[in-house]
Amino acid sequence: MSKYPSVKDQTYLSNKEKWHHIIFGADTTEGRRFDIGLLWAILASVVVIMIDSVESVHIKYGSELRYLEYFFTAIFTIEYMARLYVSHDKKKYAKSGWGLLDLISTLPTYLGLFFHGPQFFSVFRTFRLLRIFRVLRLTSFMGEAQNMGKALKRSGAKITVFFGVVLIVVVVMGTVMYLLEPPEAGFTSIPRSIYWAIVTLTTVGYGDIAPVTALGQFLSAVLMILGYAVIAVPTGIVSVEMSQTNEQIICSQCNNIEKDATSKYCRKCGNKLKM
Repeated sequence: MSKYPSVKDQTYLSNKEKWHHIIFGADTTEGRRFDIGLLWAILASVVVIMIDSVESVHIKYGSELRYLEYFFTAIFTIEYMARLYVSHDKKKYAKSGWGLLDLISTLPTYLGLFFHGPQFFSVFRTFRLLRIFRVLRLTSFMGEAQNMGKALKRSGAKITVFFGVVLIVVVVMGTVMYLLEPPEAGFTSIPRSIYWAIVTLTTVGYGDIAPVTALGQFLSAVLMILGYAVIAVPTGIVSVEMSQTNEQIICSQCNNIEKDATSKYCRKCGNKLKM
C-alpha cells in the first residue's frame, strides 16, 4: 500500500489538470513514478554518451549507441512538449531554469544531425538529476542550499577584491620570474610565466616549469606559502557569512530580518525580539 495518494482518488477539472499534477507534482503515486522513471532515463542517457566517448567502444558499437541516444532524445522531447502543454503558464515554464535546462539537454542530439560533436553536450542532462530533491522531498537540503547561496552573494564583494589581489600577485610574480629565469628553464614568455605563478600559488605544482636560480627558487617558496591563503581566506569569508545567516532573527512585528543574533530589539520597529 503506497503512502502517497493516487490521482484516481482525486477530482480534476480536466485531463490536462490531472496530467499537470502528475508531471509537475511529486505527491502522488503516479507523479513519483513519472519522476523516478525520468531520473533513470536521464542517468541511462548520460551513461550512453559517456560510453560512446570511448573510441574502441564507439568503433564497435557506435550505431547501437547512436540509436539509443535517439531513443532517449525522443523520450525527453515528448516530456518537454508534455510539460509545455500542461503548464498553466507556458512562457513562464519555457523561460524558467528547469525549462531552459530541459530544452538545452534535448537540442544537442538534433544539432548532431548537422554538425559533429554537439551531441556530447547532452551530458548536461546530469543537472536534471537535481529533480531528485523534489522527488525525495529533501526540502531541508534545498533550504541549506539557499542559505549557502545567500552567504556567497553577501560575501561576493570581499571575494572579488581578494581574487583581484591574487590576480595582481600572479601577474607581478610571473613578470618577475620571466626577467629572472632563463628561457631554458621554461620561462619563455610572460603569459607562460604567469601560468607557472598560478600553478605554484594554487599549490598544484605540475613540475613542467621550475626555477633554476637561487632568487627564483626563494620567490617560488614564498609564493607557495602564500598559496595557502588562496584556500583559507575565501573559506573564512563564506563561513562567517553562513554563520550569520544561521543566527538571523526575524521580528514578529514587522518581519524584518535582524542579522545580529545578540540584538534584543528590532532595528526597524523597536519590537522586542524573541531570543
